[in-house]
Amino acid sequence: MSEATDLPRYRILTGPDDEAFCRRVSAALELGYELHGSPALTFNGERVIVAQALVRRDDASSAARRGTSGA
Repeated sequence: MSEATDLPRYRILTGPDDEAFCRRVSAALELGYELHGSPALTFNGERVIVAQALVRRDDASSAARRGTSGA
């Protein structure tokens, strides 16, 4: 079983709206996740906090979106 199949299909990342958060989202995209909806933002009195939902794509659903077969 590959590492990617061991990952949850859905995850939500939260944290301060900074470079580290953007890198975490970018790393998830590299692992095969796609953004799910728009980010949510709030202000905690000191800084902006962001949340981004992600879903892990699989080969079959990715191929269907591209209009190609997975074979």
